[in-house]
Amino acid sequence: MIKNEILPIGSVVLLKNSERKVMVMGLLQGNPAHLDKVYDYCGCLYPEGYMDANNIFLFDEEQIEEICFKGFDAEEQAEFRNRVTEAIRSV
Repeated sequence: MIKNEILPIGSVVLLKNSERKVMVMGLLQGNPAHLDKVYDYCGCLYPEGYMDANNIFLFDEEQIEEICFKGFDAEEQAEFRNRVTEAIRSV
């Protein structure tokens, strides 16, 4: 579960034990094969971007080794982040 600040969509991270960067493209995503688990983020390879559903990465905050770039953080993002944070805390 996300414990620190929620990263905006478009943020680029390096995951632990990985050589490739991943761009955040979604929050609180599930995997149809494992319905009991919700991941903090989903992403795609950077710089390629979304190529197909087979190249989506589901990961949790603790798997992030480095935040390479924080995505655009406009008013809409701040409002969305507040709603997500409230939803997480109410679980």
